[in-house]
Amino acid sequence: MAALTWLWPGASGPSIARLFHRALALIFLVAWCSLGWQVQLLVGERGLMPWRAVTDSTLVLGTMVGATLAVVALCGVRPRICMALSTVLYFGYTIACRTFLSFQWDNLLIECGMLASFLPTDRPAPAAHLLFRLLTFKLYFESGIAKWQSEIEDWHDGSAMAFYYETAPLPTALAWYAHNLPAWWHAFESRTTLVLELVLPFAIFGPRKARLAVAIVFTAFQLIDIATANYGFFCFLAAILHLFLLEDRDLPRKLQEASVEVPRRWTKLWPAGVGVYAVLSLLGGLRAFTDVSVSTPIDHLRVVNTYHLFASITRERIEPELALQLRDGTWQTMEMWHKAGDPARRPGWVAPHQPRLDFQLWFFGLGFRGRPPSYVMALLTRACREPDVIQSLFRQPLPRDPQVVRLSFHQYKFTTSDERARTGAWWTRTLVDATPAIPCDR
Repeated sequence: MAALTWLWPGASGPSIARLFHRALALIFLVAWCSLGWQVQLLVGERGLMPWRAVTDSTLVLGTMVGATLAVVALCGVRPRICMALSTVLYFGYTIACRTFLSFQWDNLLIECGMLASFLPTDRPAPAAHLLFRLLTFKLYFESGIAKWQSEIEDWHDGSAMAFYYETAPLPTALAWYAHNLPAWWHAFESRTTLVLELVLPFAIFGPRKARLAVAIVFTAFQLIDIATANYGFFCFLAAILHLFLLEDRDLPRKLQEASVEVPRRWTKLWPAGVGVYAVLSLLGGLRAFTDVSVSTPIDHLRVVNTYHLFASITRERIEPELALQLRDGTWQTMEMWHKAGDPARRPGWVAPHQPRLDFQLWFFGLGFRGRPPSYVMALLTRACREPDVIQSLFRQPLPRDPQVVRLSFHQYKFTTSDERARTGAWWTRTLVDATPAIPCDR
């Protein structure tokens, strides 16, 4: 048994916990500021999906409260209480914002916040640290299962990464360079990702040297994602989970502080908590990846989640573009700040901020031949009648009193190296469809 003591994360102690609390507080601060910047546009009284239960001032005030809790936790004042309150508040906003806060990283933030409220910073707490290792394992291993089960088997045949950089919702400029790497490299990336997510996660529960190696590999993996695509705060949140693969002695001396013993009164309660969390996680995994249909009373709370990131990679990028017809009969197309837009414009960096509508319209583009969702119809209505409400979304001033509005759909592809050398463009685009024109006086 002595040889297996590394299974119990006793050496991952209060120094790790303090560092994680501050890192999570910083991510909560970013999440609250990002949401506060756009919450009125998304679900305000004149927003795209109005939440009638509260006023605009209440929506904004709530994000300010969340940001304040994050700052207090960042300063090291009652971090567990701040994390608990911030998590409950953020869960409330996921209800209010519905589609716009439905991403897996929103769930991950809630789950991390919930676990952080049980993470002491003044004493070793092996069971609490074990919960975070279980969460890290879930994040990677379940995503690996989802890729393995891809219906188009794109991770098996090595084709997934040949499309990933080009079709990511909000790619960066470095994605262009990554996309234009040789085909053999993309095949290597695809199959290596399967190994990384299906095999390496088991080392999370291994000896110290194995955990250190995995922490380096996983962190490099997240850094590549940060460099090539804008996924809001997700990659940063995933990266700080790697802290629990370390021990206090792995941190710089300045971050190491004396530990005290675990009070005995907690030692009998923690195993039950770990067991409950593990069972709920297993049930969620069975529901997501097998034919077993199970549910639990807390599924809707989003505190124990299943992760299935990039299960299969879409093969084409369809971008919707707003167009308005002016009184003189000419059409004016409007470019959003963070969508592909002008083929000559360089893709930019916006993470850790997540422009929720820009991101959500990527999903709309995937199914553009279906019925437009309510937020898209609201966007068209605002463009006609209340352009000031949505002006912040667009690079150009919206025209006043347009006659007709419509959406056009273009397929975007990254240029090749030769094409970019010849034209200077980052993208090529082809018109594939357009919605019927809608009179603005309807």
